[in-house]
Amino acid sequence: MDLRAKRVKELFGYARTLAREQGVGAMAARAAGFARRRLLGRRGRYWPGKQALAAQRAADTASFPLISILTPLYNTPPAYLKAFLESVLAQTCPRWQLVLVDASDAAHAAVGALAQKYAALDARILYQKIENGGISRNTNAAAALAGGRYLALADHDDVLAPHAVYCMGRAIQSTGAAFLYSDEALFTQSPRAAHVAHFKPDYAPEYLESCNYICHLAVFQKQLFEAVGGERSACDGAQDHDLFLRMIDTMQRADPAAAPYHVCQVLYYWRVHAGSTSGGTGAKPYVVTAMLKAVDDHLAATGKNAHAEQGLFPGTCHVVAEFVPERVSVLIPNKDHIDDLEKCLHSLYAKTQYDDLEVIVIENNSTDPATLAYYKTLPRRYENCRVVTYRGAFNFSRINNFGRRYATGKYLLLLNNDIEVQNGDWLRQMLSTMAASGAGVCGAMLRYPDGSVQHAGVITGLGGYAGHSHKYHKGGGSGYMFRLATVQDFSAVTAACLLVRASVYDAVGGMDEAFTVAYNDVDFCLRVRAAGWKVVWTPYAELIHWESRSRGDDETDPAKKARADAERARLYEKHGRTAILRDPCYNPCLSIDYEDFRESGDLRRLKTVSD
Repeated sequence: MDLRAKRVKELFGYARTLAREQGVGAMAARAAGFARRRLLGRRGRYWPGKQALAAQRAADTASFPLISILTPLYNTPPAYLKAFLESVLAQTCPRWQLVLVDASDAAHAAVGALAQKYAALDARILYQKIENGGISRNTNAAAALAGGRYLALADHDDVLAPHAVYCMGRAIQSTGAAFLYSDEALFTQSPRAAHVAHFKPDYAPEYLESCNYICHLAVFQKQLFEAVGGERSACDGAQDHDLFLRMIDTMQRADPAAAPYHVCQVLYYWRVHAGSTSGGTGAKPYVVTAMLKAVDDHLAATGKNAHAEQGLFPGTCHVVAEFVPERVSVLIPNKDHIDDLEKCLHSLYAKTQYDDLEVIVIENNSTDPATLAYYKTLPRRYENCRVVTYRGAFNFSRINNFGRRYATGKYLLLLNNDIEVQNGDWLRQMLSTMAASGAGVCGAMLRYPDGSVQHAGVITGLGGYAGHSHKYHKGGGSGYMFRLATVQDFSAVTAACLLVRASVYDAVGGMDEAFTVAYNDVDFCLRVRAAGWKVVWTPYAELIHWESRSRGDDETDPAKKARADAERARLYEKHGRTAILRDPCYNPCLSIDYEDFRESGDLRRLKTVSD
């Protein structure tokens, strides 16, 4: 089979998988995006224009730090190595040094010959032949030769974007950051025709424990690298993940608020080929073992009573923490709809594997006499279940604040009456996630009855205000960059199933009662984060949300529209429009018009966003 036929077969396979996991609509959208990228391939979808690159070359960068690029060589295909070397020479900023350490076999002497040829052309390229000690030892050997104040890691078969050194140098100069990382893209033949980009969130500690989302391009102080002892051979295969965790731990011991700085630019192009891990860890199975060790060592170093297990997909892991079981008070607002409530309560009591629960049903203006009769049966049918009566017009925030007065648990679980429990360990998973992360709030994976995603975290800015990550995505997939399959940080989670420490709920004043119907959970979570607590989400707690996929729109009712407009305005007023539209757990190069992590349609944004 020739290369073209093989590529067509791969694309059809990808299309079938996409249609199965996300539906035909998503497949069509991605196909359209692929067509656009093909049309833009020659000039590069993420590649800055000639004028921008010329301006960078003309800029005074003498005050930028010298960045030493560390690149171990091992039996590198000459064509790949040449492409990499040319990409370094093409940098718009001259403040770089390239350190090549060559551990290639004798049969691959062409690698050294090519590297030495380029070293003779430019004094900034250092070459040294070494004995092969494995990727970590080889990288450390390169670091020992480096003269830069900052180091960067680059693989021998990949390509740097022409503005990589410039953007990193400018970011270091403006922020003083000790550790920085950028977005990246994958390619098969030409980086200008990259077929997918990895647009990353700002520093997300729980996500990083679950998978190495930072990856390329990473730049950090040489002093920091040396302080942690460089890379460890015991973690070969996941050596960069291990290095990043240890460097962050060191940074945060000196300053708990320290974090890697995210440069929102595609500065690195990762070549996809049979021997690389860019398409997954299948090519190198030992990566999983090394990753678990890296994360376990990090957990031990940070004093967490937790351990890492293999995750839902290769390349991911799941941090499981021990915790002391404490009472959880479940708050369920309800008005009539006793069939929904009974389904919720029956599943909660029949399936939940957790002993210390109290359930508080908050009655809110029911009109059906059967509802009150049903309430009277609850205390004898369900242990520690009672009904309290809220009087007043519907106000979701006020109802939950009212119910909180009756709760005695250390944790509060806000739960909609149309939630159905599926798996017995869902609550233990949420509590374990909170214990591992120290989070103030934890959300769950909520699915529609057909198995598609209803909620996998809330991203502010979607639709202009807030929306659900991966909404309507078909079940079983890993999502964008494993974001459906890993515990991770979010700006908010839905109050349809929201676990919060009672002390945190009280400390932030509960829910803002000016948010009668919408955005109360978004506002609440943003205030929790502003108070210094994390908001996390776990895919390991799955529940069914019987919310209709075709609910009525508030925009068609004048009174409801006025209320919705007022709540939107309040969200901007309290938190700032810019902050809402720039969710640090998302990426400005991703669309705010769709919930499926597709790229922004604004090509200028893809090429120029940097902060």
